Amino acid sequence: MSPHEIGLYASAAAVVGSGLRLLVLAVGPAGGSAAAGRPGEVLAVVRAALARRPWVTVTLFAVMAVLAVLQYAVPAVVDDLMRQPGALSDGQWWRAGTALLVQSSGLGQIAMNLPALLVVGAVAEAVLGWWRTLAVFLVSGVLAHVVSLAGWSPRGGGDSVAVCGLLGALAVTCLLRGDLRGPAFKANWFVLLVPAAALVLCAMENNHGAGLLAGCLLGLAVAPGTFGTAGRSQPVTP
Repeated sequence: MSPHEIGLYASAAAVVGSGLRLLVLAVGPAGGSAAAGRPGEVLAVVRAALARRPWVTVTLFAVMAVLAVLQYAVPAVVDDLMRQPGALSDGQWWRAGTALLVQSSGLGQIAMNLPALLVVGAVAEAVLGWWRTLAVFLVSGVLAHVVSLAGWSPRGGGDSVAVCGLLGALAVTCLLRGDLRGPAFKANWFVLLVPAAALVLCAMENNHGAGLLAGCLLGLAVAPGTFGTAGRSQPVTP
């Protein structure tokens, strides 16, 4: 296994592992701990977030599901919407947006990306609110595809880069509200793995790093306005 592959897999493991715990921490009490992020805890948090009817997340999921069916019924849809080499020089800038709509690697990508969108999106919407969730999803996703088109990965498509953006925004939200201050640092240090993985992946020119980094930067902008003077959103009670 090459150093590049080791770095890629290590970053992916860090994002997934810390991301699951982050979902619990993001909706927990101020200064609290995400504990071990056990499956039961994550499931309880996600169910509670879905019970709040996150309409933006559900709408995005429905759109992606319809496109997933459509791309198998009409395979040409994938080529028509995904990133293509030379698209920017040909004036096809719109592909940076439409590439979010198709999963160019097929069934495996669909099976991973759509559930991830539903889970992460529901929690993000409960914490950030609907319009901030939509803004982070679209801006981080489009920026990641722009970077890809510019040379990192000119061919492809998928919404995982935008889901990474939501994770980045949640991580920064936890940092800004003080979940790593004082004694809470020992339990919640894993939050730092998200921006760290973003930098590593960007150094490797992986577009998921661009999505994560964009989400982290957007989190700096949206988190203070989200939580107001108290610095907290309303907790999601499992």
